[in-house]
Amino acid sequence: MAILERSDRGAVARLTLNHPEKLNALSDAMLAALQAEFDSLATDESIRVVIIAGTGKAFCAGHDLKEMTQGRQAEDGGRAYFADLFARCAKVMTAIRTLPQPVIAQPHGIATAAGCQLVASCDMAVAAEGTRFGVNGVNIGLFCSTPMVALSRNIPRKQAFEMLTTGDFIDTTRALELGLINRTVPHEQLEAETDALADKVAAKLGAAVRIGKRAFYDQIEMPLDQAYAYTGEVMVENMLYRDTAEGIAAFLEKRAPEWDQG
Repeated sequence: MAILERSDRGAVARLTLNHPEKLNALSDAMLAALQAEFDSLATDESIRVVIIAGTGKAFCAGHDLKEMTQGRQAEDGGRAYFADLFARCAKVMTAIRTLPQPVIAQPHGIATAAGCQLVASCDMAVAAEGTRFGVNGVNIGLFCSTPMVALSRNIPRKQAFEMLTTGDFIDTTRALELGLINRTVPHEQLEAETDALADKVAAKLGAAVRIGKRAFYDQIEMPLDQAYAYTGEVMVENMLYRDTAEGIAAFLEKRAPEWDQG
């Protein structure tokens, strides 16, 4: 059985972390499998939305600590291995942001350390009630510095810093308040609710969503005047699409649009 399973349903691709015995840890093999799928999805125009889910009792418990301990056995104490590991993990997380498709996390159980980073790196998240989120490395003497990058770009600074320095978990109610997740539902409704959100996004003009996702992340790092100048150019590009003209015409004529790209 594959450590990462992919199933496509129309224009939605579901990637399922499938190593429940290890709580779907981001092992070397899991990171490699995720990177391979993201590389494939980046050029797959038939897929408009990606979902990341997990099997077993946890979404993802972060890095594989036993594997990391083995890495320490090298002559340099693990320095080269750890540098490579965190670089590979950062590449995977960055790939989520640069994918043309929106990516929805579907966490349940726990999402801790790099598992919480994975949720924070996704564009949206639908969580099962009772899911716990944490950046708990400080509890074992390892500050979650790389998970901090995604977390601090999702929730307010003081709350992120508290999570990082106390190692405490937050529940779905708090995660929703802070903006780490979009919504929370009973576990038995989790897949259906995530699918419904994915289907709603997938039904939009794919070209418009792709250009919009890129612009969303680009502009958020810019000063206000630069952001408006940049997004104005993006709007011009979008307005020149044939399918956008058709969408506007269809709206004015009160009919469904007939898009070439879908």
